[in-house]
Amino acid sequence: MKISIVWMATGLSALWLSTGQAETVVVVNPGAAVPTKDQITDVYLGKDQSMAPFDLPESAAIRADFYKKATGRDLAQVKATWSRLMFSGKAQPPKEVADAAAVKKAIAADPKAIGYIDKSAVDSSVKVALTLD
Repeated sequence: MKISIVWMATGLSALWLSTGQAETVVVVNPGAAVPTKDQITDVYLGKDQSMAPFDLPESAAIRADFYKKATGRDLAQVKATWSRLMFSGKAQPPKEVADAAAVKKAIAADPKAIGYIDKSAVDSSVKVALTLD
């Protein structure tokens, strides 16, 4: 029994360290103006349509982290918001792409594009607009 407790504590500690090291950043085209956090929130909640937002797959842990930190809402709340907006014809949800490479490719091709990726994936094809802690 004591061995199990020690193993569990070690496993939890390792899990905490691995998730604690990931840092989510919002990225834009290198030639684009840097939006404020409020603008980013509004874009990802459909209130501001001046930018073209990109989402990572729902299965990506970074997506839930991004929405919680950028909008203060969990994924179920965000889905509900987008369902209402789509039903009313007011807006379309962010375009979902496969991974960070696809986000960077889309942003490099469109000065109005905005997305989020792990900070470790940032390169010269994008500019960091906001770091979410």
